[in-house]
Amino acid sequence: MQLRLTFVAAARSSPRLAERFEDDRPLDQAGWDEVQRAAGELLPLAAAELRYCSPTPRSRATGDALGFAPLVQPALRDCDMGRWRGLTLGEAMAREPESVDAWLADPLATPYGGESLFSFITRVGGWLDTRPAEDGGHIVAVAEPSVIRAAVVYVLKAPPATYWNIDVRPLSTTTVMGRAGRWNLRFDRACPQPTRA
Repeated sequence: MQLRLTFVAAARSSPRLAERFEDDRPLDQAGWDEVQRAAGELLPLAAAELRYCSPTPRSRATGDALGFAPLVQPALRDCDMGRWRGLTLGEAMAREPESVDAWLADPLATPYGGESLFSFITRVGGWLDTRPAEDGGHIVAVAEPSVIRAAVVYVLKAPPATYWNIDVRPLSTTTVMGRAGRWNLRFDRACPQPTRA
């Protein structure tokens, strides 16, 4: 039995360098405009048997704007960043440079008091492995790029440090196929992205 699960990366709510840990800001106008431009390519995914999303406002809004009417999945939440929640990477680095270095070097480190990268990847992978595997079934999940990166690392059974080398663009799609413990990664075509500051 093989399942197809397509992740759709949530639209962005801020310029890339202004992204914050556990960002719970809603989509800005530019994000809404991006969703409208990508809708033609992504609307067919609304036919999936099951449609989920991360609990962030921008993931829910992206899914709703695409007509998915997704169910919120707490297991698809972003990594718990403890006291760094709401900070940009630059802000965390300015406050605690040694802690940021430790976090980037060790997937088990939690200098901010939250969830380790390893635990985050394991949580997302655990959710993936518990999806109902009906042969030919299709699931769509709108999620934060960080969640999709964690899923890719899990599917590939790659070292956790691989997470830092994966770039997931807003409104791009990534598909995994298979069943619990036996997943394959399929690269989909990314939606055209406008240039943002």
